[in-house]
Amino acid sequence: MKKNIAIIIIICLTQLCQAKAVIDTPQTGGLFEAKEKPKMISNQFSFTEGASVDKNGNVFFTDQPNNQIWEYDVNGKLTLWMQHTSRSNGTYFDSKGNLISCADEHEQLISISPKKKIKVLVKNFEGHLLNGPNDVWVAPNGNLYFTDPYYQRYYWDRKKPDLNDQDVYFLKKGSNKPVDMINDLQQPNGIVGTPDGKYLYIADIQGNKTYKYTITSDGKLTDKQLFCNMGSDGMTLDEQGNVYLTGKGVRVFSTQGVQIAHIDIGEPWTSNLCFAGTNRDVLFITASRAVYILRMKTKGVE
Repeated sequence: MKKNIAIIIIICLTQLCQAKAVIDTPQTGGLFEAKEKPKMISNQFSFTEGASVDKNGNVFFTDQPNNQIWEYDVNGKLTLWMQHTSRSNGTYFDSKGNLISCADEHEQLISISPKKKIKVLVKNFEGHLLNGPNDVWVAPNGNLYFTDPYYQRYYWDRKKPDLNDQDVYFLKKGSNKPVDMINDLQQPNGIVGTPDGKYLYIADIQGNKTYKYTITSDGKLTDKQLFCNMGSDGMTLDEQGNVYLTGKGVRVFSTQGVQIAHIDIGEPWTSNLCFAGTNRDVLFITASRAVYILRMKTKGVE
């Protein structure tokens, strides 16, 4: 009897260890092959951010400390696309092929044309300097939403914010006057919306939570719901509606806010990501000084 009890205990302990191993081991969630690992493309940068994909599947990303935007094209070629980018951070392409950029050199939101011409979309908020626009999403109808957390930059003369809060702003298509849309988050950062323009996800990186909002016909955000207990820097979606959050690697959440996958990245911080390639089935990841790609079994929606 004692021998049987000992065997049972050993079996239970083994199962417990196996269960723990499953919990601790990065999971694929059926989104990519287990044998697939993120492949480093380059680590020549100072800090990468703002990954966005154009209509052809080429990725543009920022190296903010060096004030640059780089391109990684569908053929795997990496080139310096633009210098002197107004310290571009988060970006997103509009329907005309302009790269909408959070440019915090002068706390502005700008548009960069395919010919690299800069147009300032937002200069300030009601006469006050913005904290430093960080991430932006362009809705299908052309309206914009952007986050405005405060991160002290070494290239600024000022040492404190000009605004009391760190909020999320709405910019109606054709307007240059942002509307303060969300003002109850600690430090909004990552932002992304669904391709049908019905829902918006906003990450409160300091509050370590991500929320889901319903977008009304006039652009307002309603029906705030806690999506998951994790904040994020950059964000993206796939065709299944899964939400990809960044920070320490990449964590993927189902539409119900349940974590279904984790992608480990061997860098101090993962900042942003998007789906690249002609088929949008390559996950492009910016992480500290490097950029990575991962072949996926699902596709992006940008």
